[in-house]
Amino acid sequence: MAKKLNQLEATAICGNDISSSCLYVSALSIFYAGQYAWISLLMVAGVLFLFRKIYGEVVGALPLNGGAYNALLNTTKKSTAALAAALTVLSYMATAVISATEATHYAHSIWYAIPILPVTIGLLLVFMGLVILGIGESSKVAIAIFLFHLFSLTLLSGFCIYFFFTHGFDVLLRNFEMPVEGSVTMALIFGFSAAMLGISGFESSANYVEEQKDGVFPKTLRNMWIVVSIFNPLLAFLALAILPIDVAGEHQEALLSFLGGISGGSWLSFLVSLDAALVLSGAVLTSYVGVGGLMERMALDRILPRLLLKKNSKGSSYVIYLLFFVLAVSILLVTSGNLAKLAGVYTIAFLLVMALFGIGNILLKLNRGRLPRPERATWIALFIAIAAVITAIVGNIVLNPPYLLIFIEYLIPTLAVVYFMLYRHYLLRGFLIAIRRVLPKGSNMALSLNRKTKYKLVEISGKEFVFFTGGDNVETLNKVMLYIKKNEPTRKLKIVMVLKEGEEIPKNLEKDLEVLDRAYPDIHIEFIVEEGEFGPEKIEELSKRWNIPTNFMFIGSPGDHFPYRVQELGEVRLII
Repeated sequence: MAKKLNQLEATAICGNDISSSCLYVSALSIFYAGQYAWISLLMVAGVLFLFRKIYGEVVGALPLNGGAYNALLNTTKKSTAALAAALTVLSYMATAVISATEATHYAHSIWYAIPILPVTIGLLLVFMGLVILGIGESSKVAIAIFLFHLFSLTLLSGFCIYFFFTHGFDVLLRNFEMPVEGSVTMALIFGFSAAMLGISGFESSANYVEEQKDGVFPKTLRNMWIVVSIFNPLLAFLALAILPIDVAGEHQEALLSFLGGISGGSWLSFLVSLDAALVLSGAVLTSYVGVGGLMERMALDRILPRLLLKKNSKGSSYVIYLLFFVLAVSILLVTSGNLAKLAGVYTIAFLLVMALFGIGNILLKLNRGRLPRPERATWIALFIAIAAVITAIVGNIVLNPPYLLIFIEYLIPTLAVVYFMLYRHYLLRGFLIAIRRVLPKGSNMALSLNRKTKYKLVEISGKEFVFFTGGDNVETLNKVMLYIKKNEPTRKLKIVMVLKEGEEIPKNLEKDLEVLDRAYPDIHIEFIVEEGEFGPEKIEELSKRWNIPTNFMFIGSPGDHFPYRVQELGEVRLII
């Protein structure tokens, strides 16, 4: 059995991504909000506090890898979940390339002989190797980076506070006397929109929740919130207390390193640059770990090819990491490391994933109200959080209109791959029709293509699915059939009822199934009665006996008295 991550290990992996944001988000918010940047960053901390409950409720109810994809998969249509998955993968790709490039730039500022492009590719390669060795091994590296980063930020903050109190309040007062372009409200909104990038990485923990020990996930959310809420506003305030706004703007690319040089000398500037290179490298690791959990889940659900599920002796999905490395390098080469283009993809994709997670929480409340969960987000908090994210999306598009076009350019091919896999059975049927109309009837090519296409269709539609019923009525079972018809390209469904000794089949169930059989002639329904007790052991037994993966098995939403947690049932999906 694979080793589960403890609190420090799990926090370090996602924490490196979110805590690295202080290296650029303070300067970014000062650029747009001026002297009110620290207030914008406190607003972001407030929104993140609301999202702690939102993520806690959704992942607590559905503690499976996949983040927003998993939330939507178990509450709505598979196609909607596929959109969230595509956006998350896109966000991780941009994150990996941006973080690796920025880390190399910081390293270059220390040692000018470093060639940026080759070293960036090398960095992506090194972390690919680490995750292939196993998540437990890579977490040790993440911990070392994370602790060093927290030490560096604490040291920098201490020196800046000392410098501020020994050099007076003049700079801070002059900054606050400066006129604001437009209104204070607009400055806060635009500063907030830009600063929302400072919480990227918060969604990562949900993508590898199955690798974490029980009870660790909510602690990772709390820990990330504490780090962001303290350091991001504090460092923005200290920058305004020490530097005139125009000077901060001139050193936007390495503001914290410059602050270190002013407050503590060249050694502190060097330490901050070294820390920046390391923690941004750690954010690359976060991307690999997060995308690994997500893409593995997508492959299990046939949204990506099953080839991606191959594992090595360490239990690592090495094909996923190899593919991600190739895609990241290709983006790096195509954009020539242009961070403006990558930021456009990164900003909108990440914020849309956050919004979709909030929508997933709404659907969980409406469609899976009976499902037990350790905590609940209030409706008011949920709507405020979603509205805040939508405001940030609109704000970023207004600030940088070209970002939207760049985002769409990258989104379309990503969606094309995902939706091809999702709807390939329809495309193959269309291809069969095209063969008959375009190619000469009876020709070797027509016969060969026709045979291969039909074989592939049979392979896709021949997969069996299972629904465990507790004696549901015909209305409920009809919802099951509608879901399967809309979301899964199958012609075979086993409806299974597990009965304890002495229990009997409900009188109307077999008649109801006959009605459904007539209503859905394209799907062969097989009704099976199993003796025993429904639970993880029975699911695993039937999965092995019938050679049907657990993620091809469905149940209705369990109530508060259900004796098992959802994650104990494997990858079983909730569909009603």
